Amino acid sequence: MMNVPMTVSSLLERAEKFFPKKQVVSRTSSGIHRLTYKEIGERTRRLASVLEKLGVGKGERVGTFAWNHHRHLEAYFAAPGMGAVLHTINIRLSPEHITYIINHAEDKVLFVDEDLLPLIEKCKDTFETVEAYIIMSDKKELPETTLEPAYSYEQLLSEADPHFEFLKDIDENDPAGMCYTSATTGNPKGVVYSHRGIVLHSFAFGLADTAALSESDVVMPVVPMFHANAWGIPFAATWFGSTQVLPGPLFTPKLLAELIEQEKVTFTAGVPTIWLGLLNELETGSYSTSSLRSIVCGGSAAPRGMIKTFESKYKIPFLHAYGMTETAPLAVVSRLKSYQTDLDEEEVLDIRSKQGLIVPGLDMKIVGADGEVKWDGEEMGELLLRGPWIADEYYKDERSTDAFRDGWLYTGDVATIDEEGIIKLVDRTKDLIKSGGEWISSVDLENALMAHDAVFEASIVAVPHPQWQERPVACVVLKEQYKDKVGKQDLLDFMAPQFAKWWLPDDVVFMEEIPKTSVGKFLKRALREKLKDHLVQNS
Repeated sequence: MMNVPMTVSSLLERAEKFFPKKQVVSRTSSGIHRLTYKEIGERTRRLASVLEKLGVGKGERVGTFAWNHHRHLEAYFAAPGMGAVLHTINIRLSPEHITYIINHAEDKVLFVDEDLLPLIEKCKDTFETVEAYIIMSDKKELPETTLEPAYSYEQLLSEADPHFEFLKDIDENDPAGMCYTSATTGNPKGVVYSHRGIVLHSFAFGLADTAALSESDVVMPVVPMFHANAWGIPFAATWFGSTQVLPGPLFTPKLLAELIEQEKVTFTAGVPTIWLGLLNELETGSYSTSSLRSIVCGGSAAPRGMIKTFESKYKIPFLHAYGMTETAPLAVVSRLKSYQTDLDEEEVLDIRSKQGLIVPGLDMKIVGADGEVKWDGEEMGELLLRGPWIADEYYKDERSTDAFRDGWLYTGDVATIDEEGIIKLVDRTKDLIKSGGEWISSVDLENALMAHDAVFEASIVAVPHPQWQERPVACVVLKEQYKDKVGKQDLLDFMAPQFAKWWLPDDVVFMEEIPKTSVGKFLKRALREKLKDHLVQNS
């Protein structure tokens, strides 16, 4: 067989060659922009030549601090295309963490969205390696900024080489991109992606039994492009020639619903909190969602009730998936097998609400205290993964020895696996509740609560207990129309038939909002802090 290297630039080259008329629909602060892949390709080549002129060398890091839009997409291919490493920076991190990851990655050039300038300007004096800032704006003129040296993205492109040739002597195992974890504890950890890993991951995204992404799709990645490469969607969608709809800055559920209707989006992806917001918008507004063939949900377990509403009421297929920054991230996808089509609605929902089967190309095992667990859907253990798009270490980080051992990634996620090989996440190891020596799954309790018509958001956390070691407490945000009508006992009575009595939460705390991490997951650490005070005051 020919030894042809897999490179990120080859993904864009295919789009330029075979899908030059297909569009990228990009929302920015000034409105909607429509660019063809031919135009995106030329602009990307110009951008790669800009990086070369600025002295960016092979293997050096180029940071992006930006929303989901066409300029960010161009950076996705320009940096790897000229041999550099794309480093997408989470714009929602604290200033301390932003400084840490930019210095740790040793970013040489930083792309910054105009509306995000104040966040970077606040940290600029702490950066140790940044030599230039490129401001992404719809205007050619450089906005007022304290960053220096600073350049206008569009001005640089207008003067650059549209025929720049992407580097051809790239080893497919060379780094192409890097992301940092969202750091719920300690400093973020860096994960480096190779050209080969990104290409293979893109292949996996197009498989019929995973996301089935194709040229005919209109793809809207709601998951941020700074979070695990928007789950790899920009790479795969470009390669396959899919139309892309990039929702841009500060979008709302209303805006997402409008984009789905106006652009006839067929495929979209994001975390559960995004889809809870969209569901609330669909139930209060009037939108056509008939174009949608799939909503992909990952990042944390999707509530069973939400899945049921999307599929039964709105007839939108809901694809539950699982992955991590360390897995590029697609690792597990929930799909029915061909002989499971005659199951009743509740049995189908049982499968859809689990994380699913390991993606082809990867390997897994679930390990408990006594070795690999039984495939009975009951015995719990930690999920281990390995494969060609799974990281094998953290970037310059001694914590690698905790997560990567014996050729496996230890995910920190507790799971079961049934006789069909279907994986169900029970909890994060740190979020499992140990009560009287027995384990309680916060995920199962959350899913049950979220099935109540009055509940908008719910999160279950453990609080210390003098007799039972830990006990579950429910944190709940009610939908507006139910706030004076549903109380604690109503929710506990609703859950009671579904669980053993000792599983039920000791308390239900109603909140206006549940704190979230920088990528939209519930921040249980903050909830535990809040509840310590709550229980002391109310004991």
